[in-house]
Amino acid sequence: MATLYNIDYLLLANVVTFIAYGIDKYKAKKGKWRISEATLLLMAFVGGSIGAWLGMKAFHHKTMHKKFYIGVPTFIILQLAFAVWLAYKCHAV
Repeated sequence: MATLYNIDYLLLANVVTFIAYGIDKYKAKKGKWRISEATLLLMAFVGGSIGAWLGMKAFHHKTMHKKFYIGVPTFIILQLAFAVWLAYKCHAV
């Protein structure tokens, strides 16, 4: 049951993050108030890293910023490593 909640959380986090990147790109084009870079990176860090990466690619957004083109893939790798470790830990007992 806990795994189902984890999957739901990750799905929601990635969808919301993807949408946030799209909204920020739209606002950037229109010269409106923007979502802060810290918020976008935090969303990626707390589970939305794949949504952030897809948003960067789909909207061509933040692709030239070092903290994004290095940070987001790093978050993906760390989150995948944590998931593998967690799966191993849970099945090892």
